[in-house]
Amino acid sequence: MKICIVSDSHDNRRLLGSAVEDAKLHGAQAVLHCGDVVAPATLRVLQKFGLPVHVIYGNNTGDLYSLSKLAHEPDSVVHFHGPDAGIVLADKNVFLVHYPHYARGMATTGDWDLVCCGHDHRAEIQWVANMKGGKTLLVNPGTVGGVGFPATYVLGDLETMEFDVINVPAQ
Repeated sequence: MKICIVSDSHDNRRLLGSAVEDAKLHGAQAVLHCGDVVAPATLRVLQKFGLPVHVIYGNNTGDLYSLSKLAHEPDSVVHFHGPDAGIVLADKNVFLVHYPHYARGMATTGDWDLVCCGHDHRAEIQWVANMKGGKTLLVNPGTVGGVGFPATYVLGDLETMEFDVINVPAQ
């Protein structure tokens, strides 16, 4: 299963939509948003792609009530999890949290196959040694909104555990 990982869209609908469109063209079947959506209406641009969108809120929370309402609308693709989320996709345990230092801590537990974060707008993919003697993949997709850094997202394959930072295509 291929996934699109984004974070820190900061209301940039155009870049968020462009990233998810590109990821879907490359086979993505789900979107993980690691926070700082800000205005919940920003996520409406993703409805047309028909992919499930798992989202947490980050430190720029925006209107959490409206985000919850959006997630509960009929036919909404948005799954709002709150400040963090533990989900299973393609038999992989995936954890989403906004802050990199929390993400690193969660990765070291060995309870997760993949831990995703955002916040600092710096794209990074690394394997982290965990307490169970294995390694956990830690992914920060950077800022899909292009705030202070180039607009990026991560396209990953949960079967092969291969992940790449992708520059958001200009539209």
